[in-house]
Amino acid sequence: MKLISIVVPCYNEQEVLPLFYEEIQKIMQQMKDEHPELAFELVFIDDGSRDKTLTLLREMALKDERVRYISFSRNFGKEAGMFAGLENSRGDYVVVMDADLQHPPAFLPKMYNFVKDGEYDCATTRRVSRKGESKVRSAFARLFYKIMNQISQTEIVDGAQDFRFMTRQMVNAILDMKEYNRFSKGIFSWVGFKTRYIEYENVERPAGTSSWSFWGLFRYSLEGIMAFSTAPLMIGVILGIIACIIGLILLIVWIVQAVDGDVMRWQTGLMCALFLIGGLQMFCTGVASQYLAKTYMESKHRPIYLMRENEEIYRARHQAEIQEN
Repeated sequence: MKLISIVVPCYNEQEVLPLFYEEIQKIMQQMKDEHPELAFELVFIDDGSRDKTLTLLREMALKDERVRYISFSRNFGKEAGMFAGLENSRGDYVVVMDADLQHPPAFLPKMYNFVKDGEYDCATTRRVSRKGESKVRSAFARLFYKIMNQISQTEIVDGAQDFRFMTRQMVNAILDMKEYNRFSKGIFSWVGFKTRYIEYENVERPAGTSSWSFWGLFRYSLEGIMAFSTAPLMIGVILGIIACIIGLILLIVWIVQAVDGDVMRWQTGLMCALFLIGGLQMFCTGVASQYLAKTYMESKHRPIYLMRENEEIYRARHQAEIQEN
């Protein structure tokens, strides 16, 4: 038997979770009919949801032995959710996908066919369109990939998603990277392994709303840049050189103006120079501070997530309640 673990991070997904569970059951049965040697487990990660997501997971775990879940003590973020799912998966193959059905379960049979013969270590999807997204968000997303691939030695394919079907060998390589500040898109690329990209049109959510705001995505993009590139540190050096050149030119101009008796323009120019140099110093200090902050967080060696409950704990508690009654 070959076990496929399907890891599904969830945050406030009560509206779409029943739809996902219904759809994934159909696909698992379809794959089981075509490949009798396959077995499945569903590993849901409740990332501190505030709705009825955990209640639904408890119900599914009681009626379906294939359903496993981990409920965090609070919201740790999707990166922690994916890591927890990979770390607790047992399968020979591991799938990472969202519960919102924007990662279509119908792709799983095709992805398995690419990976099962050993030709590829990973099969993943790549969006060729951003239908349903705002133009501003799409523009910033494309800009991020361009910047990232210019300043980082790790190539990140534009439109590549976290929806991945991976071998156990690749998953173990990812788990060996235990950094606290995680950026999975970069980690997937950094570990290497042969990957097959499947292009498809963007799919909108059938229910609920995305928990990713524009500001959240912006901060996530900064995490990625700082996790896989030190190029921003060079910005300070470059800006410093430019500032010195500009300052030297302005100094010459101001000396000439002072000789001509134009005191007011001299004072104005001096203030401009102070603001310019001060601004550049603050910017460069800020960039360096962000890297220092990341180093500080890594040095604490805090756990990436904390578990509050899982399906084993809940099943045991539920069984004890039945026996008491």
